[in-house]
Amino acid sequence: MTDPVIQTLDEHTVHLFDTLPDPLHAAEAHRQTRHRPDWKRVALRDGTVVARAAWWGGPDDPRPRTVDWFDVAEGEEAAGAALLRSAPWPVDDLEFSLPAGWRDVPAQRTAAETRFAAARAAGYRHLVDRYVYRWTPRCGLPERPRRLVHRAEPDDAVFFDALRRIHSVTLDAHARRAVAKGGVELAAQEEIDFFRWCPSPREWWQVAHTPQGEPVGIHIPAHNPQRPCIGFIGVLPEQRGHGYGYDLLAECTHFLAERGADTIAAATDQGNLPMAGHFARAGYPVLRERVHFQIDTAVVGRDE
Repeated sequence: MTDPVIQTLDEHTVHLFDTLPDPLHAAEAHRQTRHRPDWKRVALRDGTVVARAAWWGGPDDPRPRTVDWFDVAEGEEAAGAALLRSAPWPVDDLEFSLPAGWRDVPAQRTAAETRFAAARAAGYRHLVDRYVYRWTPRCGLPERPRRLVHRAEPDDAVFFDALRRIHSVTLDAHARRAVAKGGVELAAQEEIDFFRWCPSPREWWQVAHTPQGEPVGIHIPAHNPQRPCIGFIGVLPEQRGHGYGYDLLAECTHFLAERGADTIAAATDQGNLPMAGHFARAGYPVLRERVHFQIDTAVVGRDE
């Protein structure tokens, strides 16, 4: 068997990316995602594509932010690992978009595990599994409890302080990773930086209080490079246990719908049972699942 040939694509060769079978229906998941041709790579064996990967970033980003599409033919884990390891853009995150319930479909489970094995061989390790939701008007707007007062807040310091407090006790794996790396300050700053990066207006960021003026939490309606999304829902630690996460989610959904959104993306960690329950109550169907891997610095020696 010949060694694989790894090739970075361009506008003349990008068609090769679509020649690999797609048992996990990744193409449909990425139908609206804009991938630069020159951020796509394939591994070919005897002229046949046996692995492919697409790196993703915003339209103005000079470098990719993540690998968000990675496929490997069965038995070609080594070629897939080589494809990732040899990339000229080292990124810390690798995401797999999988059909909902993929573990219960033997062919899909086998395909997913093949990809996971290749990612591990390339120096990545599992971080978290997430539910991916997609609201449309057919879902109906969730009922507003109207227990809270929501308003815009122009001061970033207010959001930074709220995010610090929210992430001091959090179920979110990405936030916990940031806390482990640089404390709650880093976790808060990463959130601020992401929403500053989004093309949606800063004026959309919302704070919530009780009618008596007690702060409860924040919600950030947003628009990522593809579509409107539930950017962030966070309840302050001292206000938890009252179901306020649903209030924030309902308000965030109404906010986006009132501004013309006909589809709203959202996601939460599968282990975050309270938030998953709020999405179910608000009528958000699970569209797909997303499995996140992160670079294992103990393996590749990358600085944290």
